[in-house]
Amino acid sequence: MPSPAVVREAVAGYFAATRAMDPEALIAAFAEDAVSHDPVGAVPTQGHKGLRQFYDTIVLAFEKVGITEDEVFVAGNQAAVKWTGRGVGLNGREVKFEGIDVFEVNEAGKIQRKWGYWDPDRLMAELMN
Repeated sequence: MPSPAVVREAVAGYFAATRAMDPEALIAAFAEDAVSHDPVGAVPTQGHKGLRQFYDTIVLAFEKVGITEDEVFVAGNQAAVKWTGRGVGLNGREVKFEGIDVFEVNEAGKIQRKWGYWDPDRLMAELMN
């Protein structure tokens, strides 16, 4: 099982990549066979190719977007993170959105599974209004 420091490092790398809008770093934070439920209830994204498609779809609506960890709770090889996102849509509209992500980190220090709890419909409505 990875140490708490390794779990924190994997999670920090993921969030830093979102703020940098760096798809390569974001994808590199995940194991090649990772599964992401983002948001929970949607069809899971699988592997690096699926993660790339998901990321590309999200950023298409933004000029700039990133999420910042508000609180990180590590237990075993998992972390639960309360986060705040901020972005500027292509229309210049500023948005703020919040959620909770749960990460499972593997022995190699890569995110193996991710569960995202947030409301994409609300975010898109704010972007469009």
